Amino acid sequence: MRLLIQRVTRASVTIGGDLRSSIGRGLLILAGIEEADTQEDIDYLAGKAARLRIFDDEAGVMNLDLKQAGGEVLAVSQFTLHASTRKGNRPSYIRAAGETVARPLYEAFLAALERETGRRPAAGVFGADMQVELVNDGPVTIWMDSKNREY
Repeated sequence: MRLLIQRVTRASVTIGGDLRSSIGRGLLILAGIEEADTQEDIDYLAGKAARLRIFDDEAGVMNLDLKQAGGEVLAVSQFTLHASTRKGNRPSYIRAAGETVARPLYEAFLAALERETGRRPAAGVFGADMQVELVNDGPVTIWMDSKNREY
């Protein structure tokens, strides 16, 4: 599982011109799921994301996690995080999980984020054509992959 996490002052998802979800200060999390992902990957990354100390404390130092900062989460499924650009110029998404695997794991990720943060995250709609707007705060952008735990 891969996450692209952005600290935001606000973020939203619009589908077909209708606002679906929005948050204020917090994290926009784009989540890419692959066939080999399990509940262990989900729990690991949900915990890491919730505990990232990337919000400023009173001294202006990135020292607070999401809960301490009173932040919100918007989580959006994004299969393109598993794009392979190794050959040619057209990305391959062969590692991205199909809907029968990815949808339940995405739902499990939302539930894990809720357990970690104490709040149900705002969400996109799995498989929908979404327009995601955000104001990246900092900018702070962090990449995580549960198969590469070097962070």
